[in-house]
Amino acid sequence: MLQGRKEELAAIERLLTAAREGGSGALVLRGEPGVGKSALLEHAGRTAGGFEILRGSAVESESELPFAALHQILLPLLDRLDALPEPQAAAVRTAFGQAGGGVADRFMIGLATLTLLAEHAPLLCLLDDAQWLDRASAEALLFAARRLHAEGVAILASARDESTLAGLPELRVEGLDRADAHELVARRHPGLPPHVRDRVVEESGGNPLALLELPGTAAAEIGPLPLPRRLREAFGKRIAGLPAAARSALVVAAAADSGELGTILAAARELGLPDDALAQAEGLVTVRGSEVSFRHSLTRAAAYQSAGFVERLAVHRALAATAADQDRRAWHLAAAATGPDEEVAAGLEAAAERARDRTGYAAATAALERAAHLTPDPEQRLRRLTSAAHTAADAGQNERAGSLVEEALRLSGDQDALATLRAKVAFEGGDPQAAYTILVEAADRAAGEARVRLLTDAARAAWSRADPEGMRRVHGLLAGMAGQESLAAAIGGAAELMSGDPGEGLRVLRANVAAMPQRRAGLVGERLATVMVDFFSGDFARSRETMLVLAGEFRQRGMIGWLAGVLGTLAEAEFFLGRFHEAAASVDETIRIARDTGQRQREAHALGLLAALAAVRGQESEGEKAGGEWAERAGALLDLARGHFEAALERMERLAGQNHALYFAPDQVEAAVRLGRPDRAREPLERFERWARAAGQPWADAVLARCRALLEEAPEEWFALAVQDGARPFEQARSRLLFGEWLRRERRKAEARTQLRAALETFERADARPWAEHARAELRAAGETAARTAPDAMAALTPQELQVVRLAATGATNKEIGAQLFLSPKTVGHHLYRAFPKLGVATRTELARLFS
Repeated sequence: MLQGRKEELAAIERLLTAAREGGSGALVLRGEPGVGKSALLEHAGRTAGGFEILRGSAVESESELPFAALHQILLPLLDRLDALPEPQAAAVRTAFGQAGGGVADRFMIGLATLTLLAEHAPLLCLLDDAQWLDRASAEALLFAARRLHAEGVAILASARDESTLAGLPELRVEGLDRADAHELVARRHPGLPPHVRDRVVEESGGNPLALLELPGTAAAEIGPLPLPRRLREAFGKRIAGLPAAARSALVVAAAADSGELGTILAAARELGLPDDALAQAEGLVTVRGSEVSFRHSLTRAAAYQSAGFVERLAVHRALAATAADQDRRAWHLAAAATGPDEEVAAGLEAAAERARDRTGYAAATAALERAAHLTPDPEQRLRRLTSAAHTAADAGQNERAGSLVEEALRLSGDQDALATLRAKVAFEGGDPQAAYTILVEAADRAAGEARVRLLTDAARAAWSRADPEGMRRVHGLLAGMAGQESLAAAIGGAAELMSGDPGEGLRVLRANVAAMPQRRAGLVGERLATVMVDFFSGDFARSRETMLVLAGEFRQRGMIGWLAGVLGTLAEAEFFLGRFHEAAASVDETIRIARDTGQRQREAHALGLLAALAAVRGQESEGEKAGGEWAERAGALLDLARGHFEAALERMERLAGQNHALYFAPDQVEAAVRLGRPDRAREPLERFERWARAAGQPWADAVLARCRALLEEAPEEWFALAVQDGARPFEQARSRLLFGEWLRRERRKAEARTQLRAALETFERADARPWAEHARAELRAAGETAARTAPDAMAALTPQELQVVRLAATGATNKEIGAQLFLSPKTVGHHLYRAFPKLGVATRTELARLFS
């Protein structure tokens, strides 16, 4: 029976009830050690009738071993791997060491975890001490938990702090109130004198573990002490009372990182301990079958810390001598090392390579860092430190990567040798200017292919911060190198495109990208270069088609690291095409994947796009706080929609040198004209015209005609040209709105109504509310009251529903859709069940016709 805990028990019951009814959910119980989180998990396990239950308990000493916790949790399901799609099954087998020779993609493992949980519902997963999850397991479990929706799966975890499983629903577990604390102590320790009980309640802070463990020592204590220390002292006194052999066996169990009884007994024998030594510590440890677990995590810490330094070294040597697993042997040897040891360092480096193959980058970083510190040879130590820094950066541990780089620099003093890594740390840390400076300065002292690589990376850094002068400097440095003429010219063309002569810049870029040798030919290199040129040429339709194909191939191949960038570019193309609902779906997935992969810049870019989509609807968005060009564009677009023309124009003038400024130059022209400042429209009009002439896109010619119509005294001919092209319906509707306004002012109301009616219909389908209201007001002024048009049926779908139906329309099965979108098949079915009525269809055949 649990004392108190009404709120916590009610939350757990809601979680279980939702799963029983076919829903899914996760809940993380957070609180200090001993506060009762484990007891709540045990209660959930006892009361979850009808559920298959998976249990796991993360262990501090296993926190650097990739997938250690996940293996423990999924162990009962591993005989069912053959039911998974082959890429998922293969990834799990590689991660858990059941197959060799491959690389375990962490996202495939996350998807496999999701599939396994969903296929065995109703299912309850109980995870204790999640603060010690190894990073690879935490990523897989988070990946699955975020995608649970309608499977009948419940995940209940406990953690001490906020650093693990962040973003999942959570409940703070506090100490018991005074009345419940008194009742618990009185019930468990009925003979305790009242004054001692009062003291225990007072000093425990309501911590249930302290309430249960301190009464045996409280009478002898004088003065208040911090609770964690009191808990450790309480455990230490119990351990000190054990026979010497039992204490030593307990140290072995605490130092072991597997909890396997056979491993612990083998190491104990290596130390000359009798087989029954551990049995004398029962009560502090529990043996279930072949697994040994501590009664509480603090018992493990107290047991390990109770041993002296020399004894701990001996225990780790014994564990290394009896370990069957190479990685565990390497870590125990490292723990036993008292100075530099190349053999131990090499073993850790090999463990790091195996961890990296399983995408356990955090574990690999820890192994390489420890290996470096154990390496006697300075050159080898530098190499391992550098490798650790690269791996930390790949793991998204940018601060750790930075500190490792600094350590490597102190060892070598050669800043140029570490320039690429230093630049990467600076760039990921949000300082592309520092990254650019590092790369250019290193390139000044480099030669050959190394110089080309450094300068190419410098150009990317300059492009990301919209620095045309920086790109021109790179162009100049490359131009004098034999064989690099096309690359240099392409970078120079991109700089001119950004802020110079965009027409000439586009022509140069097109010609030289086509002439460049494809350094990364095939799937990534060739087609991404083509997309870049298409995008800068304003051919958004072709860019979109290419990105859709690439996204599909990246999904199939498990190239998730590339997918966020591809989807972000896809979303941009869809935005410019006026396909706002589809852009929202792409942005939604970009944000989820970028967060899963730690790609902070991709996430910020997607949040800016999200803000721009909200601006079309006349709404503000949290994405504006992300900063960056797209967030600023969103603010300008919203100001323009709301009639705040001065604010819109000032924003757009500040952004004139940014990467996408060309595409928004017509907005700048409109804001200037509506503000009554046509003089401020001339420069953006000339810039857009130079680019449009080189781009050769009909939609660009139509928008250019609209801009001219706003500035000419006899605009009718220009307006007539502006409304002809429908490749970008939203831009065409904006031209119709402006044309209708002009016709109404000219008292040609019947003609005005034709243009305004068509504009209103497009705006309402796109859910572009401020523009729709403006068109409706103009239509009323022209003598017509328009009924509200039903919005596009797609607008009723959530972003994820739209992605699901888009794939379902291609004939993909629920399992295939789930594999591509990283959802369970049950969640896919749930989305289709909700989407069909919204779209007015009953079958997949009808759905396919909607997308044909």
